[in-house]
Amino acid sequence: MARPSKHDGVVYKRNDGNIWWMRYRDKTGRRRLESTNTTDWDEAQKQMRERLAARDNNTLDAVRKGKQLTFGEWADFFLENYSKPPIRAEATHEANENALKSLRPVFGPITLADIDATEIEVHLRRRLQQKKKVRRKAGVAELGTVKPTTVHQEYRVLRRMLNVAVRKKLCPANPCAGVEFPVILKGLFRPHYMTWSEQTKIEEHAPEYLRNVIRIITETGLRVYKELAPMKKEQVDLANRTVFITDSKTPTGVAEVPLTDIAVEAFCSQIELAGPGPWLFPSAKKPNEPQASFKKTWERTLRKAGVPYFRLYDLRSTYATRLSAGGVADEWVTQLLRQTDAKVFKKYSQMKLQMKREALTKMNRKASEVVPIRSDTEYGEDRVNGVLIRF
Repeated sequence: MARPSKHDGVVYKRNDGNIWWMRYRDKTGRRRLESTNTTDWDEAQKQMRERLAARDNNTLDAVRKGKQLTFGEWADFFLENYSKPPIRAEATHEANENALKSLRPVFGPITLADIDATEIEVHLRRRLQQKKKVRRKAGVAELGTVKPTTVHQEYRVLRRMLNVAVRKKLCPANPCAGVEFPVILKGLFRPHYMTWSEQTKIEEHAPEYLRNVIRIITETGLRVYKELAPMKKEQVDLANRTVFITDSKTPTGVAEVPLTDIAVEAFCSQIELAGPGPWLFPSAKKPNEPQASFKKTWERTLRKAGVPYFRLYDLRSTYATRLSAGGVADEWVTQLLRQTDAKVFKKYSQMKLQMKREALTKMNRKASEVVPIRSDTEYGEDRVNGVLIRF
């Protein structure tokens, strides 16, 4: 029988140096030896306590891996395996690469386990004070201060990278959970609701294929570039009035989507317009590939129609708002949007201002002063100075 251990762990120095080492046992009783990489006894004791706490919480393996892997090494692995198509769209991969241009210099040499919320907040505050730099023929020019939305996008990329690291057991927890963004982002994630009059005006100035895009999204809620743009004709089943989404942003996005009469007409029109190829929206320059972007045509159409710019993706929120305004329950709207989290529904659905005003007209400002009406049987009678009084 093994002799019981008197201590959970100890720190000690080797004969060949001043660095403190720590010795402890894991859950299985196996002895672990690690360098603390410090000559400070207090810091070595702190690391020892962290290891023992991780052992008791069953996160020791994650902590040990995170202590060995730097953020720069994880960034390279993340870009190669979790950022490129078909895992993520090409535009998402480009956004991740752009965000890492500012994240790598700060967090690159730091190990994943050593990144904490305070360091992230300090970086965000410094980043918000930096100037935007662009390359020109004369050299690098500094423009105005970096926009908060740009910094927030970089923060979202960092948060996602660390979330994947947590799932892969490379670090015990995501430090972004304790980060409070330094500024209030005005106007961020505020979808635009397209009214029917706006839609009519936009369709009058839109080319035929963009008119079909508008009608399909507002009638089905499909995601523009992840689901609709790369769609093939074989995914459309006009006989059963459905379209099958084979690849989406989330697992719940892969599903059969029912079609309305307007959506069926738009799909029929686009199939005829697309020609003999397999793609529903073939590229004009490369017919063997799907359309990569509708952005320029969308901006030009809004300008011709005299409508202030809003994102094409906001047609998805228009779809959700119209369903909600039509009396469809929130749970069903969430399913029709094919969202994993019902809370995301609030991001897409907006009640029209006119609907709110109509609700306000029904307000009864004298509700507390109205005398309840009683039946004749509840009234009493009496005569005062010859006058009949009912009460």
